[in-house]
Amino acid sequence: MTARHDYLSGQAEALSDDAFDDDGFLTEADGDEAKPSALYDGDQLEREERAALRRVAGLSTELEDVTEVEYRQLRLERVVLASVWSEGTLVDAENSLRELAALAETAGAEVLEGLIQRRQKPDTATYLGKGKAQELRDIVVSEGADTVICDTELAPSQRRALEDVVKVKVIDRTALILDIFAQHAKSREGKAQVELAQLQYLLPRLRGWGESMSRQAGGQAAGGQGMGSRGPGETKIELDRRRINTRVAKLKRDIAGMKTHRDTKRGSRRANGIPSVAIAGYTNAGKSSILNRLTGAGVLVQNQLFATLDPTVRRSETPDGREFTFADTVGFVRQLPHQLVEAFRSTLEEVADSDLLLHVVDGAHPDPEGQISAVRSVLADVDATDVKEIIVVNKADIADPEVVDRLLRHEKHAVAVSARTGAGLDELRALIADELPSPDIDIEVLLPYGRGDLVSRIHDEGEILASEHVGEGTRVTARVNADLAAELTAYRS
Repeated sequence: MTARHDYLSGQAEALSDDAFDDDGFLTEADGDEAKPSALYDGDQLEREERAALRRVAGLSTELEDVTEVEYRQLRLERVVLASVWSEGTLVDAENSLRELAALAETAGAEVLEGLIQRRQKPDTATYLGKGKAQELRDIVVSEGADTVICDTELAPSQRRALEDVVKVKVIDRTALILDIFAQHAKSREGKAQVELAQLQYLLPRLRGWGESMSRQAGGQAAGGQGMGSRGPGETKIELDRRRINTRVAKLKRDIAGMKTHRDTKRGSRRANGIPSVAIAGYTNAGKSSILNRLTGAGVLVQNQLFATLDPTVRRSETPDGREFTFADTVGFVRQLPHQLVEAFRSTLEEVADSDLLLHVVDGAHPDPEGQISAVRSVLADVDATDVKEIIVVNKADIADPEVVDRLLRHEKHAVAVSARTGAGLDELRALIADELPSPDIDIEVLLPYGRGDLVSRIHDEGEILASEHVGEGTRVTARVNADLAAELTAYRS
């Protein structure tokens, strides 16, 4: 069967260029006055850079008239997808394969065909079995493919054996996701985390990357020191394994140092009594769109899996004036490689240390409940299951109303929104204000006029119920948190 990347069709409307006119303004379907795109999702500078293509004149070394040059698009990798259906329903297997197709297209490949085989468990030798692997070889030849992608993590021996049969490159789901992360990581911390995950994935698979890995390193012809150093020596695989272990150790030290910096900033926000809200969810569910809508952060928004990897923290405030922070996190996916979970643990700890979690779900996805389960399994790995959670069903404008109603009924705290139209965002803001920790200690103090800093802190961190200026100072009745109440004890009236 053919597994084309079609389940996202119709969902891209919220982010596509069709939503904007020739002047870059957002066009509203209900006939309202057009608004500048910056009011919608911020300045999309990174998105413009990804799509930019500039022609520089005068660089041709053969033709005087550069218009005679034939322009060709970069040839994409042509891939065939393969999956073993061993549990769940056929719909689940097809959804997983469609997601694999979306991942392949995000990595820069052209999906030609998708195959599902029904088996009790994957074949230990060639993943598909000898006969089906040969059928896959015939399809690869007929389609002119140069890569096969399997919808699971292959053992090194399985990858090598399947590659021997199909005669083209074979990769698995884990390698594909790691490749996407390597393309999209921008910050120093993000690049280090991705490199660490890639090396940890590669280390046990060195033996499967060709017979050259076992050649001896001794002798002048092999790059050794010549006479006096010949002998068994070290094999190339041993040298590479040691180099990888050395690099992994260095990356872990670097990431630990970056974690200290992140913990310091988080501790500073905690010391100032600023609550935090973390945004998590399945990739391409609309986390960045919601963050832009709520804060005007200008984070990259694109209808693409794992478009943004680097976390973003923005300050916001509730309708009643209480300040808090939004922290966007990396998106999740089914079978997220455990190497990535470990490498991004310091980033994901933003969720575990937050006061409230906005769990964004794609309401237009064929299996939103599967998305919720996949995200919660990753959150359990980073000990973030005790954080108060709000389910945010995004893309409600294009989702099936029955699906949205089902999600709202099943989840205790849930709200349906549309980052494209803005529907439901006011209700989401009110729900955030209700769920965030609020001051709960009532005090009445008389503050000298020289302690205006305390009055300011009460405004920022608490709720002033009454205020009166008298001869001795400012008499304030307020509701504050425990830390501020302790500092105000000396001024109780």
